[in-house]
Amino acid sequence: MIEIKPQNIINTTVTVPGSKSYTHRILIASALSDGPCTVRNMLRSEDTLLTLATLKQMGVRAEEKEDRLILHGTGGRLSACDEIYLANSGTSMRLLTAVAALAEGTTVLTGTERMQERPISDLLDALNQMDVPARSLTGSGCPPVEVRGGNLNGGSVALKCGISSQYLSGMLLIAPYTRNGLEIKIVEGPVSKPYVDMTVEVMQRLGVTVERSEYDLFFVPGNQLYRAGDYTVEADVSNASYFWAAAAVTGGTVRVRGISADSGQGDIRLLDCLERMGCRVIREKSGITVIGGPLSAIDADMADMPDMVPTLAVVAAFAEGTTEIRNVAHLKAKECDRLAAVATELSKMGIDARCTESGLIITGGKPHGAEIDTYDDHRIAMCFSVAGLKVSDIFIKDEMCVKKSFPNYWEVFETLYG
Repeated sequence: MIEIKPQNIINTTVTVPGSKSYTHRILIASALSDGPCTVRNMLRSEDTLLTLATLKQMGVRAEEKEDRLILHGTGGRLSACDEIYLANSGTSMRLLTAVAALAEGTTVLTGTERMQERPISDLLDALNQMDVPARSLTGSGCPPVEVRGGNLNGGSVALKCGISSQYLSGMLLIAPYTRNGLEIKIVEGPVSKPYVDMTVEVMQRLGVTVERSEYDLFFVPGNQLYRAGDYTVEADVSNASYFWAAAAVTGGTVRVRGISADSGQGDIRLLDCLERMGCRVIREKSGITVIGGPLSAIDADMADMPDMVPTLAVVAAFAEGTTEIRNVAHLKAKECDRLAAVATELSKMGIDARCTESGLIITGGKPHGAEIDTYDDHRIAMCFSVAGLKVSDIFIKDEMCVKKSFPNYWEVFETLYG
């Protein structure tokens, strides 16, 4: 357990690591490429290292250098594995379940007890439509899952993405390696649309053709290969958000290096919310600065930036009025039920916060100290640390759960204290 002490932030600049979402996607595409790929500024966290370890387990050779990773692409040829353990990394589970379709033979993917409660049946259904046998071993529609790969003809599938857009991202990433190409018709969703754009962007950066009609229909021609090359992962906007939120709640000034306003990461839209709440945002090519001001409540549709909900919720606790966060029911299937977790912990701090069917309603006030349960969820730990910069007696339990996405978070957080 760690105590967070209040701090007046005058003018601070921080650097955050590479994007988790980009890292997963670039690792997978590079592993499937036609030769050696150099990946720079990758995030080395529990989740991304699970993805890397799995790719190695499936036969991909990797060379770890001090400032880069070299992956020797296999041209899409992978080895099946008896069992792959992915802890509670939902991104790894969903993307790699699709990737397992490329491996000749049977692969089983499993994880923690919480992972075995996280739904994946819509992705399994899509694989089966492609004549790739895939099933939940418990019949629950959740991991552990079994995939019998190696027969990737392609064709046309109807895909539900109302729970996670990662089902679509997984199918897209393997589509170039089908014999006949793959058409994906979206029949529900997708939620978190910017993450789909990110997947398509990575595929195109690595030389693959993707055709699309908005978010309704995708077609990827078959018999393509990702192109070997040198790729750099941009800084993580999700992890930057906690430092921008710190400026918002303290009235201070925080600049995050290495992120520009034209980032493809959907979480960049949090800045628009902070501006509407009363902050000033300075957007430059080399970094983005937030200057805190008197905060007012807003109404926010956060369907396309669900990971920012805990962050915005904590800021809303310090705002004048009642904030409503909408269209994020899919947060119930994250590392924990994030809506319930955020409402519970804000309530401990004396804030009127409650769950709705698809979001949160938070009435700002004067939060007080509390011991914060983190539910083994990195984002809960990081967002509530922000509250401790303004409120005394905030204690974060199991603070090292941040290793999932930001291993040196507490070191960077310490720089806010000058």
